[in-house]
Amino acid sequence: MIQEFVSQGLGLLFWNSITFLAVLLILAKFAWKPIMGSIKERENTIADALNAADKAKADIANLQAENEKMLEVARQEREKIVREAQAVANNLVAEAKEKATQESNRLIESAKVIINNEKHAAILEVKNHAAVLSVEIAEMLVRRSLNNDGSQTQLVQEYINEAKMN
Repeated sequence: MIQEFVSQGLGLLFWNSITFLAVLLILAKFAWKPIMGSIKERENTIADALNAADKAKADIANLQAENEKMLEVARQEREKIVREAQAVANNLVAEAKEKATQESNRLIESAKVIINNEKHAAILEVKNHAAVLSVEIAEMLVRRSLNNDGSQTQLVQEYINEAKMN
């Protein structure tokens, strides 16, 4: 059985080898060049794709660098604008404070003048009121004095005592 298998195996091996060599020669003659051309074309396509990817990567890196530069310029511009805005705001605040101070000083002076005028008016009114009271008191005294001589002496004495106390 083993001999049969070996004799059949050698024959089978021989015919398989011849068939393989025939297929190999046919493939080498007709299919090998197109297959190798396809493989070479595929290798070139892959190499081109890799080169394009590397170029795209370099372009992206360049764009990122340019973007960083532009961002830095924009940051500097923003900082400059913020500084200028702060300076303008500080100037406006200082001007507003100065105007407020001047206005408050003007209002204080105006209020002082008004208070002084009101004070003089009040004093004048008190003097006028005191004069009216004095006239009324004098009128009462004159009426009283005309009525009675003894009461005149007593009244004069009271006024003298009051004048001494003050």
